[in-house]
Amino acid sequence: MSILTETSESIAGIQIARPERKNAITEAMYVALEQAVLAAEADPAVRVLLIYGTPEVFCAGNDIDDFLRNPPGGPDAPVCRFMRSLAHAVKPVVAAVNGVAVGIGTTLLFHCDLAFCADDARFSMPFVNLGISPEFASSLLLPLTAGYHRAAEKLMLGDPSSAEEALEMGLVNRILPPGEVLPYARRQCTRLARLPPESLRQTKRLLKTGLREAIDRTMKDENETFQRLLLSEEAREAFTAFRERRTPDFSRFS
Repeated sequence: MSILTETSESIAGIQIARPERKNAITEAMYVALEQAVLAAEADPAVRVLLIYGTPEVFCAGNDIDDFLRNPPGGPDAPVCRFMRSLAHAVKPVVAAVNGVAVGIGTTLLFHCDLAFCADDARFSMPFVNLGISPEFASSLLLPLTAGYHRAAEKLMLGDPSSAEEALEMGLVNRILPPGEVLPYARRQCTRLARLPPESLRQTKRLLKTGLREAIDRTMKDENETFQRLLLSEEAREAFTAFRERRTPDFSRFS
């Protein structure tokens, strides 16, 4: 299994562990991720969730081959269910990011309460480059954290962000040397786990109350747009070019 879970000292660790494919996520992994989040939320022994990858990479986004074989087919698709489970998590969620975070590897961070990254981390949301659209409410949450023009740069051009840019945009809380990211994140989880649990959960609820309906509404709109664009000729050209390792040609589209 490429999603590993372990619970220790009130912390539910959820590891994306498929390093041979740079932790690219398959449909089966989305099922496991949703189950891991829901299990942690339901376990009274768990007070904090910690999401992390492997020492070299956090997540390279969707596994393209698996994604094309199993495209998301509506609101009950595994990826959509995972998105809802994380967006609706009541308990604090912390992320530790080493290496690259592509696509959903970046957008899931908007739904974490604290995020820490390595100084060599790289973040990118190349949805337009693939002929598709943003997901996980990133079209709502990135402008709120980084401002409209920076969000447009990152979502329209798909330009990657350095760790320093991610910190400046409010995507992460702190930058650390690669070997210190996960230990530091665990220490913050331990701090959270020692706080009054109901007070912590209610504070998170209050922080998110004004955004919850907007997030759900945006995710629904994004998912419908994403699925429609995925069937387009533009997406076909983009994905074909990606698999053929060539530059896509969009000159014939209007």
